[in-house]
Amino acid sequence: MQALSDEDTRVYEAVASLAVEGRMAHVADVAHMTDRSEDDVRRSLVALVETGWLVPMGGDGYALGPHDWGLEYH
Repeated sequence: MQALSDEDTRVYEAVASLAVEGRMAHVADVAHMTDRSEDDVRRSLVALVETGWLVPMGGDGYALGPHDWGLEYH
């Protein structure tokens, strides 16, 4: 997979943190978590979907794409 920009990494990390909580990521939630505009978040989400890091889940929902690492926090 291709390297992520700093902004895309922040968006990906926000989506991953929601996944740990069992939640689907929505544009407004990610914008709030990253302190970025919804338009900026949408641009990052599109880039992350195009590179396979995320998958769209309908509406403005997103989930993690296929990955080979776990999300265990203690």
